[in-house]
Amino acid sequence: MKRKIIAINEDLCNGCGSCVSACSEGALQIIDGKARLVREDFCDGFGDCMGECPTGALIIEEREARRFDIEETREYLLKTKGEEAVRRMDEAQKKHEPKGGEPLPCGCPGSMARTIKISESISTSCAEPLMAQLRNWPVQISLLPLKAPYYKRANLLVAADCCAYAYAGFHNDFIKGHTLAVGCPKLDNADAHRKKLATILTENDIDSVEVAYMEVPCCTGLVRLVEEAVKESGRNIPVKKTKIGIKGEVIGGTSR
Repeated sequence: MKRKIIAINEDLCNGCGSCVSACSEGALQIIDGKARLVREDFCDGFGDCMGECPTGALIIEEREARRFDIEETREYLLKTKGEEAVRRMDEAQKKHEPKGGEPLPCGCPGSMARTIKISESISTSCAEPLMAQLRNWPVQISLLPLKAPYYKRANLLVAADCCAYAYAGFHNDFIKGHTLAVGCPKLDNADAHRKKLATILTENDIDSVEVAYMEVPCCTGLVRLVEEAVKESGRNIPVKKTKIGIKGEVIGGTSR
């Protein structure tokens, strides 16, 4: 069957084992210093391991794979690791079930279905009239040119796809004064994005980079790939990181 399942970029994997510890189903192991998916039928495709990977080596891909067999997984854990491991797996599975009890259609805990009341949304501090602030096109990382006039002395904003929909004043508070690059670390090719951004940073006179990302675990992969791109460029470019909540609030920001 064709389904979502974890994939590992061996070039990025440093063999730390954090993903193995995070995988409550026992689908991953460290072999020859690299993380490996040893049992397709033990991988539920929810990607809990992704948020623990420090290098962004793990992504969710959709391909032909054996169906996730929860009963066989439970039996394996009981025999090899005991009842506590089974309990841990059951708790992990519950995280991905909405109140109706049906499994989530994809990925990480951030995929949990929820309804946001307008009264719960966070208003922004936009005092200016709402005007489009986009200064470059295209904006998708996969479509960006390697060189363009709008990179010169630019403040580059690398934003996760969902940010503009969650944060009401995204144009005025984020895009304004920036050259925009948009991508998704979970659904896109993160390795290709990293390499392209590294080339853009190397070949253009960019002053700074800001990363806007969502609070869901998989979105931290965008931060990692940008940091790696800056490192690969060999340039000392300041990076600011801003996390946006699902209800539209700015949760926090850091700089280096």
